[in-house]
Amino acid sequence: MEHIENDDQFGGLTVNQGVAQPPVVNPYLRARRRRVLPSAGELVEGILKGDITTLARAVTLVESLSPDHQAIAQEVIEKCLPHSGKSRRIGITGVPGAGKSTSIDVFGLHVLRRGGKLAVLAIDPSSERTKGSILGDKTRMEKLSVHPDAFIRPSPSAGSLGGVARKTRETIVLCEAAGFNNIFVETVGVGQSETAVHSMVDFFLLIQLAGTGDELQGIKRGIMEMADGIVINKADGDNIQRAQLAQTQFRSALHLFPPTASGWSPEVLTYSGYFELGIPEVWDMIDRYFAFVDANGYFERKRSEQARYWMYETIDEQLRANFYNNPEIEHMLTEREARVLSNRQSSFTAARDILDHYFGNKL
Repeated sequence: MEHIENDDQFGGLTVNQGVAQPPVVNPYLRARRRRVLPSAGELVEGILKGDITTLARAVTLVESLSPDHQAIAQEVIEKCLPHSGKSRRIGITGVPGAGKSTSIDVFGLHVLRRGGKLAVLAIDPSSERTKGSILGDKTRMEKLSVHPDAFIRPSPSAGSLGGVARKTRETIVLCEAAGFNNIFVETVGVGQSETAVHSMVDFFLLIQLAGTGDELQGIKRGIMEMADGIVINKADGDNIQRAQLAQTQFRSALHLFPPTASGWSPEVLTYSGYFELGIPEVWDMIDRYFAFVDANGYFERKRSEQARYWMYETIDEQLRANFYNNPEIEHMLTEREARVLSNRQSSFTAARDILDHYFGNKL
């Protein structure tokens, strides 16, 4: 490159040529080719063969927000649906620190010793500030995470439990098609996610602790009413008597609740996840529950009700997404919000104007 500063008219000024800049990208680094998305047929074929890698890729597409990924995922789900439904779906919840992940580790090993395969779908809480998740459930399930017949999939809640719940239900379909006949769904903790998880599982297990003060404090009545079984963890060492006392208190509390829709009377048991004590007894309770609901027809009836529930939930979700992603509505929301904040219009009339405009365009 020639520099004008080296012309004779600029006496006493010289600019050197300099050194050529190296390339930004390492010339010895091979360009990485973008992975081509597998077709729905390839994914379904791999899932039905029980291939874990293919199953994981399909779940990633289910969780993706990309329209292209969602199109493939929905096609895969439709094709896998006839091969699903042949598993025991068990929801596991409890207060933070109750030992859910440790318990799932020992429960899972007990199930696998009896034969079959196990999938663990864990909803991990996301940071409200960064939207990030640790996704550390595998580190707390040391034995299951290396077992060849176990599949552990943590999913971030990302501030939207409803969306995660729908994707978790779709993931259950894929896992069942891959041959997993036992599905554990671990929730974030006692809170709103329990209702969503309860609507996709057959048995709802509540893990509680003893020796933490008032045993019934902080447990919402709604959570206890949903529970098909309550188990008190860490019933070992000096804590055995406190666990037994908590067991008595929970049994007394359950008598105050109305009868369950299934006709099943929830049981309260004690166990120790760390020392693996009382695990067979907990699973015997779950076996008794499934035998009970199979005999009275409640199992199939509940599955049908859940399918109907998720149809309406999907309609609600799609309507909400269509409304808020409408460019005209986005503009109107900003405008009407400013009017509401400046006290020029009430919240109710602003909402009515926006909805009238939206539905007027749809007619």
